[in-house]
Amino acid sequence: MKIGKLTISDLNNLIFNNIKNNDNKVLSSGEIGSDCAAIEVGENVVYLSTDPITGTNSGLGKLAININCNDIATEGIPPVGIMLTILAPPHTEKDEIAKIMKEAQEEAQKLGVSIIGGHTEITTAVNKTIISATSIGIGKKSDFKRKENIKAGDRLVITKGVGIEGTGIIAFDKESELQEVFPTSLIEEAKSLLDLTSVVKDGVIANSFSKGMHDVTEGGLLGALWESSCFYNLGLEIFYEKIFIHQSTKEICKYFKINPLKLISSGTMLIIVDENKVNFLLEKLKENGINAFNIGKFTESNEKVLIKNGERLEIASPESDELYKVI
Repeated sequence: MKIGKLTISDLNNLIFNNIKNNDNKVLSSGEIGSDCAAIEVGENVVYLSTDPITGTNSGLGKLAININCNDIATEGIPPVGIMLTILAPPHTEKDEIAKIMKEAQEEAQKLGVSIIGGHTEITTAVNKTIISATSIGIGKKSDFKRKENIKAGDRLVITKGVGIEGTGIIAFDKESELQEVFPTSLIEEAKSLLDLTSVVKDGVIANSFSKGMHDVTEGGLLGALWESSCFYNLGLEIFYEKIFIHQSTKEICKYFKINPLKLISSGTMLIIVDENKVNFLLEKLKENGINAFNIGKFTESNEKVLIKNGERLEIASPESDELYKVI
């Protein structure tokens, strides 16, 4: 099998076809395009999400916190707790574990989330340190967003740009090679993108305007768009020229011959908003220091289309992330 997330076909055949919801208190569970499970608890909804960090050796603590808290933020609420599982190979030094935890706590402090438990183990089952985390958030049942409210004509907005996480990871892991090609300033800009990987602020600010949100992770923007199209059973019309790409992302992707729109991009929130509210959303995000871009809309058609230089290109089902072509 290919490196990376399972293909959509394998995910359906191997995973979703073999599980079912056994309790009516579960409002949302595993589904293509869904970031969180949601469980009804009285007048509240508890949201849960889990993700591993496997694509890098750099910034593990920071990424583990941000990537998992980002999923909770798609519900427009801040996370309250996170649990970390660390699996490390036998050659790991004690100070490496301490560094991961100090980094994780520093990031958790910024977000106001508590590390509430987990598991740490040295094992021959891995050849590099792997972190898997589960994040938890609590919201009001009355604020639970139902996918039936999304319709054709609703606008799609992204925050910050694309390829954020992938660019930062490549800049750290391939720094020596990149130094032979690019100026230090461009490499440092690329590395600094890892400081943008949280979308908790984005999600909380967008909540009063949005009809739904999706965290852009493995498979990049095109993957997130494809998943959202399937989740809401609507078509897409996306305009390439409206998509912001950081200069360092453009240059590094060009050098490694990879597509920035298919590069893992934690730090980018995909927000669905009524066409009459899109300008209010953009302005509110801007007031809070977050650049955002209206890149297209849902359509009644089943087509998933990226319009580039006037040409209509099909957005295909996501495959292995472009990051794995580089590291």
